[in-house]
Amino acid sequence: MDKKKILSYETVALDEKEDAIVILDQTKLPGEVKLLHLREQKDMWQAIYLLQVRGAPAIGVFAAFALYLATKNINADTWEDFYPSFCEVKKYLNSSRPTAINLSWALNRMEKLAIDNRNKPIAEIKELLLKESKKIKAEDIWMCRQIGENGLTLLKDGDGILTHCNAGQLATSKYGTALAPIHLGVERGMNFRVFCDETRPLLQGARLSAFELIADGVDTNVICDNMASQVMKNGWVDVVFVGCDRVATNGDVCNKIGTSGVAILAKYYGIPFYVLGPTSTIDMSIEKGEDIVIEQRPPEEVTEMWYKQRMVPQGVKVYNPAFDFVDNELITGIVTEYGIARPPYTESLREIFRKKEKAKARL
Repeated sequence: MDKKKILSYETVALDEKEDAIVILDQTKLPGEVKLLHLREQKDMWQAIYLLQVRGAPAIGVFAAFALYLATKNINADTWEDFYPSFCEVKKYLNSSRPTAINLSWALNRMEKLAIDNRNKPIAEIKELLLKESKKIKAEDIWMCRQIGENGLTLLKDGDGILTHCNAGQLATSKYGTALAPIHLGVERGMNFRVFCDETRPLLQGARLSAFELIADGVDTNVICDNMASQVMKNGWVDVVFVGCDRVATNGDVCNKIGTSGVAILAKYYGIPFYVLGPTSTIDMSIEKGEDIVIEQRPPEEVTEMWYKQRMVPQGVKVYNPAFDFVDNELITGIVTEYGIARPPYTESLREIFRKKEKAKARL
């Protein structure tokens, strides 16, 4: 399939007729554009764990669809029979990846809706869960658009942008988070030069960010992670945009491994470092970055996944964390759908949530 068409595909979609979730298999990109039709819970769990579906917002949408489809197979006429089975499936799905908050956020939101309507017939609860899962996806598209609009105010035509991992349309329902301002800018005739860290060990920058950016006509350059310093020193980077998987109350941000190093370099070279993500990734129950559970990935991702032959000697230990966290003092601002939070984040993030509550009250 033509790479130019990649942005026309839905990252996550619900096929109601087939009782399936349809996703782009992101482990195959960019070499192959493959759609997966997932019907079994074990396959949905594997899709999250294996990163066939990835990106915090996309995982949240996927989890909501998965939980809804699971409820269709729960044969129960009463809440007392329905709810334990519901919780069992929710717990199972939630065990697939521990760090990105959108997974648990979406599942908890679905559970709350079910509990709030527990006095209704089970068939009606299932229908409400369907509507809620669709609503989560619609909100994701709106949120990404707003994040893009807010982030675009930080850019000017011709800017050089460095990004890490993939926080684009392939990680969300549409537009993305960190890449949303770039896609929106292109729609309006703006030009950017983007440097994509390849992002070890899973290469989401080289495989995914570069894929969708070049498909959108962006001047795209892939660099190895250890080249970011030289590119910044050359004066080619005006701003850094990255996504996030979880944000603590104090503004510490958890993102793909290597993000903290990029932030340290940006601070040294005096380059603004912005994190872009929806308020659903902000975890007000987490005080600081050290409190975030960091997922450990299989060593094979480092030793052999991208090679014809194993590249690391047998017996060598491998440390392969999926994420690290950026100290809040390194972050210029956190761009959300309700505005841009700036230091001190303990105050500005609360203000963002106040804006969110006011907006919800007006609906």
